[in-house]
Amino acid sequence: MDNDLLTVREVLDVLHNVSRRTFYRWRELGIAPTCVRLPNGELRVYRRDLQEWIDRHREAAA
Repeated sequence: MDNDLLTVREVLDVLHNVSRRTFYRWRELGIAPTCVRLPNGELRVYRRDLQEWIDRHREAAA
């Protein structure tokens, strides 16, 4: 399951109340979770990378 590739929509669902615009802005700023660009141009995020990213931000907020 950790190797699951999530769509941007699925990532936004996990992050609750984060807009697509915000997610792409985070990418521009280099602070979004690591993404994989598929040959068709779509982005995906490994579930494990998203969870690690969330964990890092949870620690930073503590």
